[in-house]
Amino acid sequence: MQLKSLEDTKNFSKKISKIIKSGDIIFLYGEIGTGKTTFVRFFINNLEKKNKIKNSDVLSPTFNIVYDYNVGDTKILHYDLFRLKNYNDISQLGMFETLNNHIKIIEWPELIKPKPKDRMDIQFKYSKSINIREVTIVGFGKWKNYKFDEI
Repeated sequence: MQLKSLEDTKNFSKKISKIIKSGDIIFLYGEIGTGKTTFVRFFINNLEKKNKIKNSDVLSPTFNIVYDYNVGDTKILHYDLFRLKNYNDISQLGMFETLNNHIKIIEWPELIKPKPKDRMDIQFKYSKSINIREVTIVGFGKWKNYKFDEI
């Protein structure tokens, strides 16, 4: 899938927000500047709008590692693991020990081992020459057979 504008990213995140439920996990892959945090901002703001909640300023949690957002009855945990150097740092966060009634969105999940069985991996790749973002989605566990190309 190609995202050619911010509007495309907004529409893509809105479609994903319609299928994600409490307890779901999204891993976001891609270099710096490919649109991961922008996707999360639109995702959270769309759910806030749907729940008639004022839009939050969704920032990259690079230095805080995690921000949480209460959206209606759902809590969204937005992690950014960029600064972490090894799995021990990640395991101390307890991100998979918390209740499974949250939506977890994790940027830079490469060091996570083992990876959760049920998750959605979204890869962002920026092509400067044609100014677009290529997005690839792969589902695991309950998402394995989901038809993401129909989003």
